[in-house]
Amino acid sequence: MIKIKFEKENNKSVAYDNNTKIGECVFIEDGEYWNIVHTEVSSFYQGQGIARKLVEKVIENAKIYDKILIANCSYAKKILEK
Repeated sequence: MIKIKFEKENNKSVAYDNNTKIGECVFIEDGEYWNIVHTEVSSFYQGQGIARKLVEKVIENAKIYDKILIANCSYAKKILEK
């Protein structure tokens, strides 16, 4: 079963299949901004919507921590623009 965890101390959300890391969405914290710089999912797991869930987990936590989200990551930028 795939679980998405938010790891604020590591500035990322991470997808796990049991205990195996299969993807991550990394951001850089700069004052009131979180800049998503990289989103990646293992090729074996692509096409299952995991990357979107990783970005959505960062979005969800940005609201909790009252941060403004921007994205240099092209994939995350598409999601933020919707």
